[in-house]
Amino acid sequence: MSDEASTSDKPWPVRVVSQKIGQWIGRLGWIWVDGQVAQITRRPGTNTVFLTLRDPSADLSLTVTANRDVLDLGAPGLGDGARVVVHARPEFYAARGSLSLRADEIRQVGLGELLARLEQLKKLLAAEGLFARERKRRLPFLPRRVGLITGRASAAERDVLTNARRRWPTVDFRVINVAVQGPSAAPQIIDALAVLDRDETIDVIVLARGGGSTEDLLPFSDEALCRAVFACRTPVVSAVGHETDVPLVDFVADVRASTPTDAAKRIVPDLADEWRLIGQAKQRIDRALRGLLDREQHRLDALRSRPSIARPLTMVDTRAADVEALRARAGRSLGHRLDRAGTELEHTVARLRTLSPSATLQRGYAIVQRADGVVVRAPSDVAGRELLRIRLAEGELAATSEG
Repeated sequence: MSDEASTSDKPWPVRVVSQKIGQWIGRLGWIWVDGQVAQITRRPGTNTVFLTLRDPSADLSLTVTANRDVLDLGAPGLGDGARVVVHARPEFYAARGSLSLRADEIRQVGLGELLARLEQLKKLLAAEGLFARERKRRLPFLPRRVGLITGRASAAERDVLTNARRRWPTVDFRVINVAVQGPSAAPQIIDALAVLDRDETIDVIVLARGGGSTEDLLPFSDEALCRAVFACRTPVVSAVGHETDVPLVDFVADVRASTPTDAAKRIVPDLADEWRLIGQAKQRIDRALRGLLDREQHRLDALRSRPSIARPLTMVDTRAADVEALRARAGRSLGHRLDRAGTELEHTVARLRTLSPSATLQRGYAIVQRADGVVVRAPSDVAGRELLRIRLAEGELAATSEG
């Protein structure tokens, strides 16, 4: 069909396209199809049963028609939400342009097989890094607003709201009620996640559901839901089932709470505990401040008790006494030196006086000098009659030599 379409520019009638689609689908033959039963319709008076089969990982469903005996033989007691495998042949109704499956065998997937598939999906998601611890985000200490996805009027909703408000009375919630089991649960939860993740006022999202069987909790192991939680920008808390229930969304969520009540404890702090912690912190601060003030007061007292601070003039008085003592020593030393110098000067003067010509003259001696001032020491120093000067102790005499 694609080859013919590519080689012809002439438009095809709708019926021709529909016929060719039917021919192509008819060539598929019999196939095995895995899905979740969304609805079973048994029409009274006919042996035909209609099943709506939904893909667990996508918002897609197909109608399956089967004989009542086929259903009763392969899956007796089949109900909505059950996981089945059908052996069917695809049929395309050209007149309506619709696709359906005609089944000749229906098998309900047992719990063991279901758990094996979940384990296989778990390994796949883990290998892709959806469970990585390093990508998990911490919850805010006190969220502005909490988004809650849970069943309508459920015990899980009541537990989360009651316990969270008991811990922090002013906590604000935006609650979106969805189906929490059955074929429509996963698509509704994914839509609610998208709505809350787009809300800028939401700081944390909680997925909450009470306990149930493995089949009841299947929507929370849905691959599409796990990937939606992984893609959320807002931290997600998973509070699904009891402590022993571990759906796959628990591994993907940023925080796993064992119960809805545990989720309430994780998303908001306890006001009483915070007041107690604030009181303890205040006491520690008070003790630290008192200790600091006491230490500083002791330091000040120690400084003030030092002589230089307590009696500052003492040091000045001591230094003044030292200066006075030094001055006295200097005066005494200078006096002694002056006395010694005076005594030495007197001795020197006495010696000078003893050796002075005047002292000799005082003893009766005279000094004879010629007119030119030369002292006469011998008669030969005078030539004939020569005017001489005679110095006495008191005054001078003039004389003339007789030769």
